[in-house]
Amino acid sequence: MSKEKTLLKKDLDALVISDTHLGTFGCKAKELVSYLKTVNPKTIVLNGDIIDVWQFSTNYFPKSHTKVIRQLMKMMESGSEIVYLAGNHDENLRRFVGLSVGNFKIANKLVLELNGKKSWIFHGDVFDVVMHHSKWLAKLGAKAYGILTITNKMVNGLLSVFGKRRISLSRDVKKAFKGKNKNELTTRFETTVAELAINKGYDYVICGHIHWPEKKMISNHEGEVVYLNSGDWVENMTALEFYNGDWHLVYFAEQQPLQNQENVFIADDIILPDEKVLFRAMLNDVLSS
Repeated sequence: MSKEKTLLKKDLDALVISDTHLGTFGCKAKELVSYLKTVNPKTIVLNGDIIDVWQFSTNYFPKSHTKVIRQLMKMMESGSEIVYLAGNHDENLRRFVGLSVGNFKIANKLVLELNGKKSWIFHGDVFDVVMHHSKWLAKLGAKAYGILTITNKMVNGLLSVFGKRRISLSRDVKKAFKGKNKNELTTRFETTVAELAINKGYDYVICGHIHWPEKKMISNHEGEVVYLNSGDWVENMTALEFYNGDWHLVYFAEQQPLQNQENVFIADDIILPDEKVLFRAMLNDVLSS
């Protein structure tokens, strides 16, 4: 019997992963597949930016990336429900919101009731000012982020030759930027979604988008809510697991190499709706009760 079949998996009520950015050089696809093989969730929430359409190229989608999709399909076939919440990098999927086939469906948001508490889950780009008022700047930033990731790989390759510790250039840049703007950007994002969640009476609010894994209580004069961010699978390799009556932020630990698998993609030409129409529909959907 193979190691995969004898591996004891962790039973979860729900799992949230986001910002895997499949189709980019920075994606930690092998690590993601390895992690997915260790869990057995009833519900899997793919919280946006799973396939990076912004940077997608037919010249780069390696087998390790298709293995992620194969593993998710295998989990779905085993009984896990998968809810795909589209993000900004895979925003084209928003034209399929409402689609439900078997254990798979596409939506803009999800309200998940677990252990008597409600979790409001959505990607988060709906509250990104730069994303909606200067989309060209957001896409330029995504390109720069991709270049930084490739540079980081080269630097870490050299560091490993000399036995030095690996570094994360993009993470260091984010930390420095966040440190200079403590009352803006990420903090403003967290505060905005938390206040809306409090107003709506949710116990948890869960986002992705900003690649900053987090779990903390945020309160105002109306009440309090637990804010969570699932991070990403480019540099942080994090996920949110619900078990024992609460959400837990988990960091990936290296697993064994995976076996080779094959997959085939079939693409059809489609007519895209106007982006403003899609965004307006998504905004109304996310903010509706």
